[in-house]
Amino acid sequence: MLRNYVKAYRYKFLVALMLMMLAVPAETAITRPYKPLISVTDETEVAEPKPEKKKDKEKESVEINDRFFISLGVDLAAVLLIILFIYYPNYKKMDTIFTFILFNVVIFVLTFVLNKVKISMGAAFGLFAVFSMLRYRTAGIGVKDMTYLFIFIAIGLISGIELEYSVLGTICGIILTLVFILDRNMIFKREYSKSIQFEKIEMVKPELQKELIAELSARTGLKVHRVVIDKLDYLKDTASIMIYYYE
Repeated sequence: MLRNYVKAYRYKFLVALMLMMLAVPAETAITRPYKPLISVTDETEVAEPKPEKKKDKEKESVEINDRFFISLGVDLAAVLLIILFIYYPNYKKMDTIFTFILFNVVIFVLTFVLNKVKISMGAAFGLFAVFSMLRYRTAGIGVKDMTYLFIFIAIGLISGIELEYSVLGTICGIILTLVFILDRNMIFKREYSKSIQFEKIEMVKPELQKELIAELSARTGLKVHRVVIDKLDYLKDTASIMIYYYE
């Protein structure tokens, strides 16, 4: 019976199923307008690469003008006045004059050039290190000669920085005046010293100092006013004595 029932209604069931499938609306593809994620304007600004600016290092030039020669003339005039009227009449040394003048001129030129040219910090420290290694060594140089050397270096340094002519002349005049007053016996007496070998070793006793000074003054013809015993040699019966005198 059931089999007959299925055979009777199967065609109806298939027809009903086909009608239901046709009745369901099919999905149609709706085309939507494309919306870009990024809005692009008509006029777009394109960042053009800027050309790199090449920094051309301009070579710094040193111009030798009238100020250079005038400053050098004032410098040499001050140095020559000190040498001719103060140093040489007092000490009669020709070998140190060459050193004084060359030191002065070299310091003047170096100062003038470095005042015009910009150097880096490393180069400045390197130059300072080179100068710090230089030592002025000689066998017979004294305190007075070193003082004059420092004076000539200072004059060259001051003249090389291109001060006003009035200022430069005033400074050099002050230095010249002070050297003339202090080294020409105008305030202090100039004391000289010499080292001699004395054979009368028995006279170096402290209680015989006046007799020793009189003996040395008579022998040397100098106005000895004090003595200092440096060394005693009892094997040779001699004494090394430093005598101090005024002229």
